Amino acid sequence: MARNLDTGLLRTFVTVADSGSMTAAANALHLTQGAVSQQIRRLEEAFDCRLFERDRSGLKLTDAGERLLGKAKRMISLHDEIWATMTAREVRGAIRLGVPYDLVGTYLPPVLKAYAQACPQVDISLACASSPELADALSAGRVDLALIEHPVGLSQGECLCVERLVWVGSKGGETYRKRPLPLSVVSDSCAFRPAIFAALREHGLEWRAVFENGNIEATITTVRVDLAVTALLASTVPPDLDVLAPETGLPVLPSFAISLRLPPSGVSAAGRELVRHLREGFRQRMRDVA
Repeated sequence: MARNLDTGLLRTFVTVADSGSMTAAANALHLTQGAVSQQIRRLEEAFDCRLFERDRSGLKLTDAGERLLGKAKRMISLHDEIWATMTAREVRGAIRLGVPYDLVGTYLPPVLKAYAQACPQVDISLACASSPELADALSAGRVDLALIEHPVGLSQGECLCVERLVWVGSKGGETYRKRPLPLSVVSDSCAFRPAIFAALREHGLEWRAVFENGNIEATITTVRVDLAVTALLASTVPPDLDVLAPETGLPVLPSFAISLRLPPSGVSAAGRELVRHLREGFRQRMRDVA
């Protein structure tokens, strides 16, 4: 007898697997943690097997969960592609997207290219700033939607992915040994700044600011020439820089979420189509780096 899979349950399973947390998945899906747990339980009952087990680091996929994950992602991707194809309408207008500096050259290029090809009649503009500044711009109506970086667990919209915040230094550099620690951050409103300083204080490390003026390229340059260290999301670290391991004596930094935030009034058709491309683009990038 034919059996039908509930794509909603599969989407919840994939979100939990990618985030490694029922809480983060609940934030991303705008559900309660209890609802997420119940959906995972329903899927496990349907397959008559456990999909997750818990260890010291959090949730971990079982062998059955590992077998399901890739196929579930392909099924959801095909589902979304069919839905987009069958409901497609010519989209026109303009859309303003707010983006943190560090995501412009990493996550955004393939998303914007695909969106421009799919919606050639839409004029898209980017506003680059720190996450707190982008949140203010969204509230004030200066952007139509925004990507926001924030510590995991502080719900700020739809969680697209969770990333480790890591220390970054020059290839073979020695600056991380200096005290006070020479530190370079993009701006004084950088979303990472409070977490960085809290970790240093807790670890008892003194630091001094080398650079902070809102220019990501200048920040990276100070690190590249071994004048300072900085902190970046793991997948945004340039290949010519080193991720500094805990053995260097620097404190472990918390994970951050990248969330999509929309205004309370909603978004236009052009905005809804961009939201779809952002979701798919982030899913694809997480698949690529997995």
